[in-house]
Amino acid sequence: SWATSGPLKATRGSGIPQAIAALQVEDERFRHGLLSLKVALGKMALTLLALLGGASVGREGPTVHVGAGLLYTLGRRFGLADAASAGRFILAGSAAGLAAAFNTPLAGVVFAIEEMSGAFEHRMSGVILTAVIMSGVVSLGILGNYAYFGRFDIVLPLGRAWVAVVACGLVCGLMGGLYARLIQPGSRGIVGWVAATRGRNPVLFAAGCGLALVLLSQLTHHGLYGTGYAQAKSILQQDDDAAVPFFGILKMLGNIACSWAGIPGGFFSPSLAVGAGLGQNISHFLPAIDPSAVVLLGMTAYLAGVTQAPLTSTVISMELTANQQMVLPIMAAALLARAASALVCRKPVYRALADVVVKAYEQETQRQHGHRDAEAQEVAARGGVSSHPVAEQKPH
Repeated sequence: SWATSGPLKATRGSGIPQAIAALQVEDERFRHGLLSLKVALGKMALTLLALLGGASVGREGPTVHVGAGLLYTLGRRFGLADAASAGRFILAGSAAGLAAAFNTPLAGVVFAIEEMSGAFEHRMSGVILTAVIMSGVVSLGILGNYAYFGRFDIVLPLGRAWVAVVACGLVCGLMGGLYARLIQPGSRGIVGWVAATRGRNPVLFAAGCGLALVLLSQLTHHGLYGTGYAQAKSILQQDDDAAVPFFGILKMLGNIACSWAGIPGGFFSPSLAVGAGLGQNISHFLPAIDPSAVVLLGMTAYLAGVTQAPLTSTVISMELTANQQMVLPIMAAALLARAASALVCRKPVYRALADVVVKAYEQETQRQHGHRDAEAQEVAARGGVSSHPVAEQKPH
């Protein structure tokens, strides 16, 4: 918390907002401050420490941030330092980072288009695909070909079973929107109180958030630590020990505590775990429907509610479970969740957090311009003589 409030402030949080902000502002100094090798290495080290310490964070946000930083630095090293080329490298690195985190190449490409750039440009496709293929080859070489949660042959028949789509889309979408609303910065309500308290003493506040996570974990026999991968997979597989009442709610509260503390880490994996817990709760009210199908819909819908990126959520859920039979219900649940989330949180969370980074840069730029203008006016008032003493030149 001390590092992310001071010397390594650029490593704070997910890392995806920093990459989006770097795409929006074509200023080399600004981009370097967010994506330098120092920041990338700091992000990797702090995220590793957070996961080893049991923080409820994911790895995919940091891999996006690190991937964007590495390709941005590589592009500059090879002389591609103009703003347009640098932007393409940042976008490609972001896509490669998400693809490598989950072994989901298609999700990486969709994420770059839907979440990072907000549009598809033909000239970017080659760079993005090349970066994703390279990251995929490295991932295959190290970890092999795998599906993150394993392979699930789940089917949701057309008909009454689709009530699960509506239930998961609405409930999980609203909960995802609530989470996104609570972790966005603000000046009023509980969010404003959190910002003020953290600003006064970030280390003590982070310690309080850690204590809250520990206390919440005592309410479950699995704990709330880490990405939530093991818990989500256990719920998806319907293991005997997977039934934990209100695991989704407790995991969501743990995620909020870690986000408020400013710990470097992603939202995707913990959000999938929350969605699995919420889907398990919903399945109890729908006994005639395959519980695993409801859980998968809950995972997709909650992720779509948090990110408000339904295409990315759909593709990533399909690739994580190697399941194509559920594509239509998954897509429908993601779209419903996106609409429900917007009722609670008007602006997508990554865009909102990126706007904070950009706004801070604009305010700093205006402050520097104002200082220079004031200096110029003072010099003019003195008749062209600067108020700063000029060093006396010694004769050679």
